[in-house]
Amino acid sequence: MTQRTVISALAALEDGPVKVQGWVDTVRDQKKVQFVVLRDETGALQLVNPRSEGREAISDTISSLAQGTMLTITGDLKHDERVKLGGLEVKVGEITVESAADPETPIADDSSIDKRLDWRFLDLRTPRNNTLFRAQTTFTHAMRDYWYERDYIEVFTPKLMATPSESNAELFKVDYFDRPAYLAQSPQFFKQMAQSSGFGKIFEIGPVFRADPSFTSRHATEFTGVDAEISWIDSHADVMDMQEELMRVALAAVAERHGEAIKEHFGVEVKVPEAAFPRIPLLEAREIVQSRGHKFERDDLDMDPEGEREIGRWALEEHGSEFVFLTDYPASIRPFYHMRHDEDASLTKSYDLVWNGVEISTGAQREHRLDVLERQIVEKGLEPEELSFYLDFFRYGAPPHGGFGMGLARMLMLMLHQPNLREVTYLFRGPNRLTP
Repeated sequence: MTQRTVISALAALEDGPVKVQGWVDTVRDQKKVQFVVLRDETGALQLVNPRSEGREAISDTISSLAQGTMLTITGDLKHDERVKLGGLEVKVGEITVESAADPETPIADDSSIDKRLDWRFLDLRTPRNNTLFRAQTTFTHAMRDYWYERDYIEVFTPKLMATPSESNAELFKVDYFDRPAYLAQSPQFFKQMAQSSGFGKIFEIGPVFRADPSFTSRHATEFTGVDAEISWIDSHADVMDMQEELMRVALAAVAERHGEAIKEHFGVEVKVPEAAFPRIPLLEAREIVQSRGHKFERDDLDMDPEGEREIGRWALEEHGSEFVFLTDYPASIRPFYHMRHDEDASLTKSYDLVWNGVEISTGAQREHRLDVLERQIVEKGLEPEELSFYLDFFRYGAPPHGGFGMGLARMLMLMLHQPNLREVTYLFRGPNRLTP
């Protein structure tokens, strides 16, 4: 039996018999000849069927085809530069309808994002979305390769927890036999446990859950987190060095493998950073933003979304960089486990990474000294007893360490200049969406 050939591999074959499989994109049913555009996961192909004596059954089948119908075709491949679609076509010899599609499709190119998400499996059939998730595959693979080549250990931390991993504010509480459990907001505590375990350098790409009733373009209740943690650092600058190099390597891989397809389907260029990412203390960044006309409405000393957009524009104008690190956040707006500066305990050894005007990551040097951790827990109004399992990680020695967490979908959104996370998430989860 002839083996299937994917469409992208046909160009390398000589003229002759082939077997292709895919779904119907369009049908042109003419008086003397029929044309079908067949798609598979790798591309599109023109099928041709001359209407002639003895081919009535094939002609009738083609006339009845609806968009999306799954086909198996055997026929003769012919290279012909006159064919606009790839310079080749297949003359149909036999046609098998594997699965017929309903003729009325529930979505169109101009359907709303919510309608398209209702029928996500159909929405994903487009070359544009195929390119998106191939780029995601390359992006995550390149990050894994970066860490693997540098002797990091990959971990898979649990997503069911007995106590909160960050704060009580954004927790999903679930029934766990005879007691409550919580879906993990972050692998933070277990990343730090790996440092006390002597693993040295670790990473994880896995699910994260946030009970955040937000409907913004960049928030989700479940997303894929990209996290790393490293031991024996001198400061948060070491973590920034690693993350900057990681982003450069991963973006270069995407640009090399998918740059042309992304330009075709998204109209944007994947830019590989050349200049060093500027590093600006947060309070200085706020002054820069204010000098450019932005007024902060809040008094918490954080950077608001418009401030992020403005500092992103500044970084591009002044440093030629789509990225900017905002460093040294006030302790008042950072978690208890962020290490503070020796010379100014009101500031932490932490940062946010902003890409194209949107924050994509938070990183820091962690506090590894038990007595300091306990004091900072109390200062935050928390009870050390409730975090006893976490504090145990530091009772028997812990190295100086730090790390970061990023949201994968948010990075894809910014890489491809998309308006929201829903466009770049395989199956989006938000306050109003649990299906499909």
